Amino acid sequence: MPAPRGKFIWYDVMTSNTKAAAAFYSDVVGWDAQEHAMPDNRTYTVFSKGPAMVAGLMAIPASSCAEGVKPCWSGYIATDDVDADAARVAAAGGSIRRLPEDIPNVGRFAVAADPGGAVFLLFKPNPSEQPKRVAPMTPGHIGWHELYAGDLDREFAFYSRLFGWTKDRAVDMGEMGTYQTFATGGEPCGGMMKGCAQVPMPMWNYYIAVDSVARAAERAQARGAHVLNGPMEVPGGAWIVQARDPQGAAFAMVSANK
Repeated sequence: MPAPRGKFIWYDVMTSNTKAAAAFYSDVVGWDAQEHAMPDNRTYTVFSKGPAMVAGLMAIPASSCAEGVKPCWSGYIATDDVDADAARVAAAGGSIRRLPEDIPNVGRFAVAADPGGAVFLLFKPNPSEQPKRVAPMTPGHIGWHELYAGDLDREFAFYSRLFGWTKDRAVDMGEMGTYQTFATGGEPCGGMMKGCAQVPMPMWNYYIAVDSVARAAERAQARGAHVLNGPMEVPGGAWIVQARDPQGAAFAMVSANK
């Protein structure tokens, strides 16, 4: 079956030290890491939880380093036509940072950005390469997707027009404004808010579900991460931690209990 259009279906982190980053996430999250050779003599590490592939890891390409790209996580949104949606991104006020191209035996992708500049990827996987769906908040999988937007109303309209995302709950956060949760295919899966002083540039952040954010935060700090916020309880009763890994990539964790 084709991947569900408009849903996040893959994630990876580009980093400055692949061996150290693979060990960090394996220890903190409990992922298994396996390296795979790429055609250009680089490697791509696949993180798995049990039999399920969850995310990937790769070195920042030399060309991206030259452009000043820093370690970061990226999310891949499913589409049934990468080229057509790349054109729609541009028409809707976004931009294409890397033109559509094929990954041999994996799928087709393009690197895009919304009108505020937050980067995401369009992805059409080969049928055999689609990760299996799991229940939300399953430890070891991505449990939430969060956009720090340049303009909340503009960015929501952009993603809604492009992927059919719908509004779920709107949470009043006082001076920080509104936190607008959104659903894909009727299933709440993320939230958007206006960027703040701690996040001056529009970006996506991805929450890895764990058994306990408090224990996971301790493991992360012991292995060189910098915890930016939390553990803290959020509306709905979940607990979160926001952090930067030892190489500087922003990530977050979420659990049902502290």
